[in-house]
Amino acid sequence: MGSFSIWHWLVVLLVVLLLFGSGKISGLMGDVAKGIKSFKANIKEDEKPADASMAAESAPPAGTIAGPQGGTATAATAEPASGTTNATGRPAA
Repeated sequence: MGSFSIWHWLVVLLVVLLLFGSGKISGLMGDVAKGIKSFKANIKEDEKPADASMAAESAPPAGTIAGPQGGTATAATAEPASGTTNATGRPAA
């Protein structure tokens, strides 16, 4: 009495099929299979060496930053305007 017989499992299967329908279940299994394939492809992609992309990421960005008066300054020489505060709320030097 403590274990389920084959008839119990058949009734459970019949109820599940009636509730969800065979089309929804097969569609769900197809989506699971696509997800697994996508996951495996991403894992293989991560294992490839990324030497070229690492070299490109290490270079500093080039360009200018537009100031509040419309002037431009390079990123290395940009200084805050007098009377402004920094991230801590203290006056900028």
